[in-house]
Amino acid sequence: MTTEPENLPPEDEPTSLRISRKNPLPHVESTEIRQGGKPGSRYARRVRTGERRFERGEDEGTVRATAVATAPRTDAQRFWRRIRKFAVGAPISSEDVEEQKLPKWKALAVFSSDVLSSSAYATDEILLVLAAAGAAALTYSIEISAAIVLLLAIVTFSYRQTIGAYPNGGGAYIVARENFGDIAGLSAAAALAVDYVLTVSVSIAAGVLAITSAFPELHSLSVEISVGVVALITLLNLRGVRESATIFALPTYAFIVSIVILLIGGFARLLIDPGLHADIPESVHPLGVSGLSVFILLRAFSSGCAAITGTEAISNGVPAFRRPESRNAALTLVWMAVILGTFFFGLTILAHEFGVQHADKVSVPAQIAKTVFGNSPLFYFIQASTALILLLAANTSYADFPRLGSILARDRFLPHQFTFRGDRLAFSNGIIVLGVAASLLLIAFDADVDLLIPLYAFGVFVSFTLSQGGMVVHWLRLREPGWRRSMVISGIGATATGVVAVIVGGTKFTEGAWISMIAMALLALTFHAIHRHYVGVERKLELPPDALVGSQARHRQAVLVPVDELNRAVLRTVDYARSISPNVTALHITDDLERGHRLRREWEQTVLDVPLLIIDSPYRSFVAPVLSYVDALDKSDPGQYVTVVLPEFRTAWPWQRWLHNQSARRLRNALLDRPHTVVVEVPYHLAAPAGPDDED
Repeated sequence: MTTEPENLPPEDEPTSLRISRKNPLPHVESTEIRQGGKPGSRYARRVRTGERRFERGEDEGTVRATAVATAPRTDAQRFWRRIRKFAVGAPISSEDVEEQKLPKWKALAVFSSDVLSSSAYATDEILLVLAAAGAAALTYSIEISAAIVLLLAIVTFSYRQTIGAYPNGGGAYIVARENFGDIAGLSAAAALAVDYVLTVSVSIAAGVLAITSAFPELHSLSVEISVGVVALITLLNLRGVRESATIFALPTYAFIVSIVILLIGGFARLLIDPGLHADIPESVHPLGVSGLSVFILLRAFSSGCAAITGTEAISNGVPAFRRPESRNAALTLVWMAVILGTFFFGLTILAHEFGVQHADKVSVPAQIAKTVFGNSPLFYFIQASTALILLLAANTSYADFPRLGSILARDRFLPHQFTFRGDRLAFSNGIIVLGVAASLLLIAFDADVDLLIPLYAFGVFVSFTLSQGGMVVHWLRLREPGWRRSMVISGIGATATGVVAVIVGGTKFTEGAWISMIAMALLALTFHAIHRHYVGVERKLELPPDALVGSQARHRQAVLVPVDELNRAVLRTVDYARSISPNVTALHITDDLERGHRLRREWEQTVLDVPLLIIDSPYRSFVAPVLSYVDALDKSDPGQYVTVVLPEFRTAWPWQRWLHNQSARRLRNALLDRPHTVVVEVPYHLAAPAGPDDED
């Protein structure tokens, strides 16, 4: 049924041209003009509510893009949407971000799987080093483990304070940058990034080792299995934090139950049969005769410190917790530390009492379980749960690395693409980059835990030290109530972790720690180079204080200018658009209305005669809402030409172009296939010297 709409615009003034600040959609989404059954006949049809691409926003001059606006347009797009929906799930609106936050029991599974899983291989690493000094040296494993548990307690108390002082996450990067400056902040960020990639690689390699310990015939396929697991975990994380937490909770708690069973069973067997000893596997590492030295003890300590890597994860991901975020995160951190300390120290005692030694293809927990339970179902349950937690421990990095990347991108140390949230509100680009980097590392090191571990711990303790040192400066600077006690705790944490960083770097340098050091330095320099480029671009685009734009009408034509922010390039583009037609509308697509309102206030003070239409895109789509708006204009006045004018940055170096124009390029490609649409690009040459119009 069609009806004649009320208040149709005059024939000489198309609907699409009557856009104002107060009434951005007067007729565009209320009526559309359609071709009648007879040649040359047209009729007006009222657009039904469920078919509308836009809804009026709560604020003046703001509209909201509906699901219809972001719906696929072609068969290929619809096919790809179905594939994505099957693989990662249906898109989630930005308005539902609070519902994606985690309760404590799920957060423990997400943020603690890495640190809890390290209890399954940390004792192995201690015994591997001590074996070089002979059988007598193996008795020092308990003292070394006790020292590591003490260090765990110090780090835990220190990070509890960090959570309270910095509830917005970011961990070591935010703390170090705010209190020490950019160099320290970027060093911490680089250390964390290297740590997260290595966490994925080491965890998965250790998990595959647990599988091949139970099924030795699979040992030759370790690399292939490892890369396959990385791909699977990457896909699961693209489904969103909440859903991945649900998936990973079961393996985490199964591991906790299995180790509790192993500890209870192991100590019970010791009471019943004090002389019980483990069978030595064929692949056991041969005992050396070099004699015990301080250097070997320090190496064993630094290797065992792999047990506490990942402790910082909760402080980095505080915003992922349900309210009250800080309190829930601090409580979860304590739970994690107590569980880890109990598991690690208990397994080390059992390994010592049963005479377990490091073996290349059979892990320490596997030898203990075999000694206690034999080939019973409990042995295979412990092996299966250990393998799962080691494989899925990588999820901790998937929770933190993309979030760190988004913070660095927000501060302009990484490309803006890292701030993008995918269909499921996950930082998709960061997740994919992490998966690719970890896969390359596993291939390069043949998925060998013993080769990867020396690369691992140095970056962790560098970030620990910078974080806790920054907290000392924080307490000294603010002097909040209780600051002296807090400063002492942070100072002890910084000193302890700094000493460990020196020990790890010195004892593991020739074994591979130098690779981590070089990677951290190169990564920090890359962050700095990207930031320098963005700052230079901002300086060239900065508006002069007295910028004010007027207009002189020349031609009638519907012209749209998509804008992200107000700068020189945008003003030049708007000025060009006004030379085409007086009927120019600026479009700002956003999922952050607060940022949109700030832009509107700045816009209305600078641009006098071009209205700014804000389109709220709750599904974080940029191209689709613009296309839908152009469609709505076309349907309100069929056959008219709509000109879309895009600002384009031309950078000094070709590699810098990847840092800009990505959204504009995607929009341009989408518009080129659309009839009655003209795309104009207005270049702004960043490398060119400032002209008279660009001077401040």
